[in-house]
Parts: sequence; C-alpha cells; structure tokens
Amino acid sequence: MDIVLLFPGQGSQKVGMGRDLHGAFPEARAAFDAVDAAVTAPLGTLMFEGPADELTRTLNAQPALLAHSAAAWAVLRPRLAGRVVAAAGHSLGEFSAYHAAGSLGLADAARIVRRRGELMYEAGVARPGAMAAILGVLDQPLDALCAQASAERGLVVPANFNSDEQVVVSGEVAGVERVMELAKGAGAKRCLPLPVSGAFHSPLMAPATEGLAAALEAAHWAPAQFPVWANVNAEAVTDPARARALLREQLTATVQWTAVMRALAAAHPAALFVELGSGSVLAGLARRLAPGVRTATCGTVPEVEALLALAESSATEGG
Repeated sequence: MDIVLLFPGQGSQKVGMGRDLHGAFPEARAAFDAVDAAVTAPLGTLMFEGPADELTRTLNAQPALLAHSAAAWAVLRPRLAGRVVAAAGHSLGEFSAYHAAGSLGLADAARIVRRRGELMYEAGVARPGAMAAILGVLDQPLDALCAQASAERGLVVPANFNSDEQVVVSGEVAGVERVMELAKGAGAKRCLPLPVSGAFHSPLMAPATEGLAAALEAAHWAPAQFPVWANVNAEAVTDPARARALLREQLTATVQWTAVMRALAAAHPAALFVELGSGSVLAGLARRLAPGVRTATCGTVPEVEALLALAESSATEGG
C-alpha cells in the first residue's frame, strides 16, 4: 500500500487539536515539546486549552498546525515511512511536508513557520488587505474578474485554487469587495469574506519575503526522502535549494492546489491519500478533484490506530 501524505494549512486549527495524541503516545509528546522549545512558548497548552482567538493568530496557528502534523507523523513514521511515495501541504502545510520528508528537523521547521506567521501578520498591518472564498462555477474566468476589479477598485488576485468550485481571492479590501460583486454576477453561489489578518498569497505579502528567506537560509536542510509537490507550480521537489526558493515564492504566489492534487492522483492512482494533522479539508478536496482516489484522515488516536491496522493488514496481504 503506497501512501501520499497531505498536510493542512491555516484555518484547520481548533482548540483541543492533538490533545489525545499527546496523552497516548510518547513520540507525540516529544514532538509537541520540541515545538514548544523551538518557539519558546507554551504552544501545546494553547492548542489543548485555548483560547480560540489566541490560537487563531497567524503566528500561533502556523506552528500549532505543524506540531499536530509532526506529532502524528512521529507516531506513524517507524511503521509507514517506507510506504510513503509523495507528500504535499496546503500553504503552511508545505513546511510540514518537508519535515515529514526529512528535509527539515522539527525545531528548524517550527522556528521558520513561527517567523513566517509573524512576518505575514506584520505585512498585513503595514498594508491591510482581505481574502474571500468564491464558491461555485463561474461563467467567466476568475483571472479576468480579478483584473477588472484591480483596474476599477484595488489590487486583487486569485490566492488559492482549491477545487473547481472553490477559489480564494486576496488583495486590497476594495478590490476583494469588487471581485465578489463581479463573481456573483458571473454565477457564484456564494462569496464569503475570510477572517484573516492580511492578503495572503498576494503581492501585498512581498515585504515578508526577505525575512522568510533569511529564516529559510538559517535552517539546516537535507534532500527530501520522498518528493514534496510544490504549491507554486505543482512540481515534485527533493532538492533543498529548490525547496527554499519555492517556499519563499509561495508567500506571494497562488496556491495551485487543484493542479497539485490532480498531478498526484495521476502519478499515484492506487495510493492511499492520508491527511495528517488537524481536520479533513484536504481529504475532502482530494475526493472531489480525483474521485477515484482513496483517502483517510489521521489526527486523533482512533485514526492513528485505524491507519496502522490498515497498513498491517495490507502488509499481510502483500499489498
């Protein structure tokens, strides 16, 4: 049984995430402790007990999601690492993927994503922006609607191509408001403003790129033990220098998640796609984008146990 790992991004955090893993597995506790030590903050307590508004802050949500994914992987790795053929992560989750692939140690990954969250927040304060989800199939290209809104009101770009019926736009507040109006006229079912602190994955994040590049360069990197499929161009990456360049570019570029998932499904049609960490958003998107793939979620003790049992059964059957 081949496995493709998927790692969630910001928005999947919730109070209580990872608490049962912490209580059940020493490997998970060690991962949570390592992240706390790296960011010099009691992040585990915040994850397990809240408050939610503090956990949702960008500088906390990003290392918290990394910690949950890393804790689950720490439990699974001894028995499943040899079965993993590829990985991908949505935005912040791409850092979790490189950790799982052996490119980044957990402490380095935690420090990078903590700094990334700080830089993204600071960029949002310096140049306020907004994001919105556009749901439904449009009768006009979203790129064209964004170009029109940018010319009329303010800069706005596609930020996340999550599925054929879910695209997130990002940019200046007036531009985002205008593109929501245009999208409704083009057939969108709903247009939902998102509760974020800045215009992520847009040119408004440009001031954060230099600081992120410095954090990436300060870390120790190794070649990935299995390919990580990049958000920016939906290509498989194992080279550390290429990984750093794409992670820097990712701050201001569109997340091409639709292309990533379809490329992975084409490359590994028989694999089990496992979302590792908090939530089930990516598993759901995988089923929509590639209806033939098998999916699982793995962020709680019962889910970990179920996946290990499935892997054992598959090994016994020779699959």
